[in-house]
Amino acid sequence: MTGREVVVVTGAGGMGVAVARRIGSGRRVVLADAYPQVLDLAVETLRAEGYDVRGRITDVADPVAVTGLAEDAAAEGRIAAVVHTAGVSAATATVEQIMAVDLAGTAHVIDAFHAVATHGTSCVCIASMAGHYATLDPARERALATAPSEQLLSFEPPDDRTAAYILAKRANQVRVQAAAPAWNRLGARINTVSPGVIVTPMSRAEAASATGAQMMGMLDACGIGRAGTAAEVAEAVAFLTGPASLYVTGTDLLIDGGQAAWLRWHSPYVSGQ
Repeated sequence: MTGREVVVVTGAGGMGVAVARRIGSGRRVVLADAYPQVLDLAVETLRAEGYDVRGRITDVADPVAVTGLAEDAAAEGRIAAVVHTAGVSAATATVEQIMAVDLAGTAHVIDAFHAVATHGTSCVCIASMAGHYATLDPARERALATAPSEQLLSFEPPDDRTAAYILAKRANQVRVQAAAPAWNRLGARINTVSPGVIVTPMSRAEAASATGAQMMGMLDACGIGRAGTAAEVAEAVAFLTGPASLYVTGTDLLIDGGQAAWLRWHSPYVSGQ
């Protein structure tokens, strides 16, 4: 192992590239994605900007592939940060894809990188504001948080894509909470970031979906009046992977422009006003 620091980013979309730009300077960046064309373009773009980056084809739904990614990255140097942005959306994916990628895939990343984490490693998993909508009974939530990863897909999935997405993102949040003590014992940390509506290619697909008008209307109703940017998510990630957050672990950072607060306390659909 060399003395250099390594940053691993899963997902070569808008958030992944923004994160690599924000925390990748002076470090080896290992960028992973399931789609070769997307990955190659992101790597080419970042290299042209001066980043030391290489790509690795990885489907996070495949635990063997994720383990290989973790071991490969650890061989490059000390893993300073792991940022898991890879995922699918309710607007474009099936229930099965959501469960395999967003639910089980996140568990695979947590498992694989716990095995190679060292003192100072910080892992951030991108969850979603949607996870804050979940209303799960305590037994089901505990199972999602603590069951072995290989058992997650044996649970009965929700009937529709939106419900599956909400379930998966809540599972991301509670699974990170449950994993935090084990990461602590390594001198490492793990957290989630839950974005609201962020301008990325994935969110544009969601905005064009049947529920897109309602989603965009919430931005005006809650008072923020705009979507967030991938760079704003990257700033939150930089905080959670940097020296200013050494006492922050096992928690979720909600970055949604106040949408969840509006839904809980002011939305007529939720509050009964």
